[in-house]
Amino acid sequence: MALPQTIGKYRVIRELGKGATAIVYLCEDPDRTEPVAVKVVSFGDGSKDEGKWSRRMKKLFMTEAQVAKRLDHPNIIHIYDAEVEEDRAYLAMEFIDGRALDEFCTFDKLLPVHVVVGIVFKCCLALDYAYRQGIVHRDIKPANILIGDNDMVKITDFGLAMNVGREVAQESTFIMGVGSPAYMSPEQIKGYPLNQKTDLYSLGVVLFHLMTGRLPFRAKHPAQLIYRIINADPPSASHFNPDVPEAMDAIIRKALEKDLYSRYRNGAEFAKELSSVRFKILDENYVAMDTTRFSILRKMGFFLEFEDVEIWEVLRFSVWKRYDADTVIMREGETETRFGLIVEGRIEVAIEGHRVAMVGPNELVGELSYLDQGKTPRVATVITRSPVVLLEISPAALDIASDECLERFRQQLVSSVVRRFAAAAQALAKTGPEVDIPKPVEGKDLTLDFELVPMDAPNQR
Repeated sequence: MALPQTIGKYRVIRELGKGATAIVYLCEDPDRTEPVAVKVVSFGDGSKDEGKWSRRMKKLFMTEAQVAKRLDHPNIIHIYDAEVEEDRAYLAMEFIDGRALDEFCTFDKLLPVHVVVGIVFKCCLALDYAYRQGIVHRDIKPANILIGDNDMVKITDFGLAMNVGREVAQESTFIMGVGSPAYMSPEQIKGYPLNQKTDLYSLGVVLFHLMTGRLPFRAKHPAQLIYRIINADPPSASHFNPDVPEAMDAIIRKALEKDLYSRYRNGAEFAKELSSVRFKILDENYVAMDTTRFSILRKMGFFLEFEDVEIWEVLRFSVWKRYDADTVIMREGETETRFGLIVEGRIEVAIEGHRVAMVGPNELVGELSYLDQGKTPRVATVITRSPVVLLEISPAALDIASDECLERFRQQLVSSVVRRFAAAAQALAKTGPEVDIPKPVEGKDLTLDFELVPMDAPNQR
């Protein structure tokens, strides 16, 4: 699609971004010295289905334009102009040379904890201001929060905003099905009347995501996700990121309360508690996380089915150990249940002084004791035969793993044991006597004949 030269009175410089329903351009404004961002929404071809969609898009667009006239806050994007045409509409807004927070939601790109707290603090104040103007955003998520230089924070995209001053009946059809499910509050999912607390809940999810690199509620299917949002308790953020203080866990739990009366009353209250924690965790000596070990594990077959966030979790609760050659790291008769995954090097497994196997990278050692929960002493001795790097894991570590990560581990452990037993059975078969296995009789029907008795037939004894 060719770049338009103008949009209304605005001269297009370049495209800034494209979404499912809109394109944003950087433009020159004849009435301003600084450039502006112009969001263009197309309304379709006029068909019945497109017409329905166009009406909805026009409503979203006009909502954003009307809301903007009532909001003047340093942490909310400024809207300058809005125009609706036959086949499109455009919105001229403040241009922010920044980045959306969704860029910082993976564990390898997390912002320092004190920086995250400062960002969410400003969002709290902005949402508190918006609600005092009668506005609920309804779609708070990292992609709708921009950050830039000099600690600049801007909440964007009020297209789904609800005017709480209107009667509920006027908004009821518009409430259902809006927002981003992973960040929705329980009451929003249920279609209940909304107030400022729904935005504070969503902001609590954003806070958790920015602190840990994962969402508080995760699931393979939307129905499972909805069930967990409505019914499950969120995990502790400090469990996934040791840099998060325990005091932050309490704040996030309160923001994610399912009971509206137990949640923060307003953004100002949320911000006040954040400020007290931020004062204690300010760290000017923050060092970005080393991703070397993550990269190594990401390439290993054992972790093929793991998500990135689960590998980061493994790195947090495991121990990265290095052993010299000819070192006994596990011994027959021990009752401990730690096990390990070989990252580098070769290891010999022996029983009663006889070699059983030589194993290398991507192989487990000691997993049988863990699976048996220490009920049976170790049956083998494990010796390094070269310098070895071992990812060592204890049962206590797995006890604090997330449900998703624990399930991945169990699947891999069981698969490893099955492969080992299959290999052992094949080796044992070579030492046993030959067995005469009857061949199937050609033409013989091995199926069973049976007769269905009608439901109303008398019982046969």
